[in-house]
Amino acid sequence: MTKEEKRVIVKIPAKVGKVPVRTEKAASPMKIVPANHVLATFEDTLEDFRRRFQESLWTPWGLGIEPYDIELPIREAYSDVVDEGKSFLVRAEVPGIPRDKIDVTVTKDGIEISGETDAEKEEKDKNFVVRERSYASIYKILAFPEEVIPEKAECKIKDGILEVSIPKKAPTPEVKKHKVEVKEAK
Repeated sequence: MTKEEKRVIVKIPAKVGKVPVRTEKAASPMKIVPANHVLATFEDTLEDFRRRFQESLWTPWGLGIEPYDIELPIREAYSDVVDEGKSFLVRAEVPGIPRDKIDVTVTKDGIEISGETDAEKEEKDKNFVVRERSYASIYKILAFPEEVIPEKAECKIKDGILEVSIPKKAPTPEVKKHKVEVKEAK
């Protein structure tokens, strides 16, 4: 055995012999590493992890997926839910999607907003033809903290902002405030 290694040996019946169980290396003294080197090493480790992860992805045609090649066709609509006491007001961004292509479904405990649009533009000239196609869709599901009356929901759209007003089944009572005196601790 060298100075660097220690072996722990467990005795077992004579027929089998001695079996090494664990090998431990002696601790080496700590090295002082400059802070900028530690950060660079950490970033290198993260970059190496990202690269190896990307290389490990497999597609049916046998190629790795590059992160810049992925385009997500569906995006979540940015939205707000405002409690107005007697009703909830839901505001959602639906830019570029016409009113007739937006679908809003309200249930007693939530709302689902979806929509899609596609456009095609063709430009012909003497020596060339340019065709541009675009597609966009949104999808959002929100839950209400209280039960609502879906049949009385009202919806309107202006400048790409969809507003849905949904009355509550039981209005939230106005919160009474109670002022508490701050005393000196003893």
